[in-house]
Amino acid sequence: MIKVAIVEDNTALRNSLCNLFNKTEGMKCVASLNNLLNVVSEMGKASPDIILMDIGLPHISGIEGVRTVKMNFPKIQVMMFTVFEEDDKIFDAIKAGASGYLLKKTPPEEIVEAIKELYHGGAPMSSSIARKVIQSFQFKSQENTLGDYPLTVRENEILYSLVDGLSYKKIAEKYCVSISTIRTHICNIYHKLHVNSKTEAVAKVLKR
Repeated sequence: MIKVAIVEDNTALRNSLCNLFNKTEGMKCVASLNNLLNVVSEMGKASPDIILMDIGLPHISGIEGVRTVKMNFPKIQVMMFTVFEEDDKIFDAIKAGASGYLLKKTPPEEIVEAIKELYHGGAPMSSSIARKVIQSFQFKSQENTLGDYPLTVRENEILYSLVDGLSYKKIAEKYCVSISTIRTHICNIYHKLHVNSKTEAVAKVLKR
């Protein structure tokens, strides 16, 4: 059972999302908040696997909320769910510890799939957001070669596929290999980059 918490100040949207998760097999909405004022105590009680969090919240922003959640509950994954497509918002959220970034125009079925993907180790992003991340990654790579990070051609292809929002299953299909082979490649990527997740890998390159 995937336990999901929602932090969203739009009541209608928040209730709609909660109903969506409760009606999805293998998924449950365990908390529904309209702000982050009591996020530590509420998440402590609800113990979610994933938090779907808006950025433009009253009192405390979602980006600050990510930092607070990750500091107190490192194992909880946070997916940003917002209207913002600005580069600074995207990268601030990633650097703060967000593991995914969806726009509010994302269809319900894709939101559900993104939650499942995040739960199983992926890092889902809306396609337009992934494109911005790739463009920044490419720009930074031109300024600073990845010589310090000796990834193979296939490892680089898989890393870009992850950033582009593909699930492990879709990457495996793309390269005609098993999902376990993709997981092995990803483990090697993380080892070479000295990180524990795809978002850490992207953030590390962005900071160079």
